[in-house]
Amino acid sequence: MELVTKKKLALIAGRANVELAEEVAWQLGVPLLAANCTEFANGELHCKLGASVRGTDVFIMQSHVSTEEASVNDAIMEHLIMVDAARRASAKRITVVMPFFGYGRQDRKSEGREPITARLVADMFAVAGAQRLMSVDLHSGQIQGFFNGPVDHLTAMPVLVDYMRTLGDDLVVVSPDAGRVKVAERYSNVLHADLAIIHKRRIKGAKNSVEALDVIGDVNGRTCVLIDDMIDTAGTIVAAADQLKSKGAARILAATTHGVFSGPAIDRLKNSCIEKIVVTNTLPLPPEKQLDKIEVLSIASVIADTIDAVFEDTSVSEIFGGQNQS
Repeated sequence: MELVTKKKLALIAGRANVELAEEVAWQLGVPLLAANCTEFANGELHCKLGASVRGTDVFIMQSHVSTEEASVNDAIMEHLIMVDAARRASAKRITVVMPFFGYGRQDRKSEGREPITARLVADMFAVAGAQRLMSVDLHSGQIQGFFNGPVDHLTAMPVLVDYMRTLGDDLVVVSPDAGRVKVAERYSNVLHADLAIIHKRRIKGAKNSVEALDVIGDVNGRTCVLIDDMIDTAGTIVAAADQLKSKGAARILAATTHGVFSGPAIDRLKNSCIEKIVVTNTLPLPPEKQLDKIEVLSIASVIADTIDAVFEDTSVSEIFGGQNQS
């Protein structure tokens, strides 16, 4: 007997960023399968998939973010439970889609007796049953090696570059610190723009001094765009903007993939010299964090195109012209 199987795609999402998941589902032309996530009285999480996924290529999407209803740890645990449910429901392949990778900044030991939680999170998803990971603008490229399976590293670069092309010809792409120089250089190459770097240096001869900042590059009278993978408390980005202002920058904007905006971030940005902060919707932006100077761009088409490429077994890097490699 010969059986010809038909490939089936299912998209499932947790509760952390439903709006983005619905937009991705619309882009793909598929329904968003209900995960029916709830809590028991003691706070434990429970999920029950709303339809059969037997023999299906399942993509399970969740942003690892804190909301009013749940913590980032709840979001990760909910994600893991959905993966386990799909594995036990005989899904053919399970791909974890995490627009924002929780604990991604702890990717190495910077001091003794510290954990490497980015590896821990990757290990947990492997144990739960994930066969493939997909994430947008990881904090560091080496996280791709923490998972023993394919990792699709997406970038918001196409979305942010399209916006930056509207800012005029006299553009300077600025790296807020040495760690982001490689990323900023990719943007400057694509935009055919100049590159500047905010350099942190210690004051010579002064012990225990606070690092002083300096700008490497010509920014006087020009439009400057600070590039980073995320804005958390906004301390680094605001300090960098102040330095650009002191060097005579005419306009200062910031473009980042993940708008975390923790603690004092919103107040700092509101009172800063940054004219516009452009972020993507990898993380939801609640009303209390919305400012006139914050503009949110959708990353849904990038995620949908990547899911489609994985499902159809075509190249993911071709979507980004190789710019997603880091």
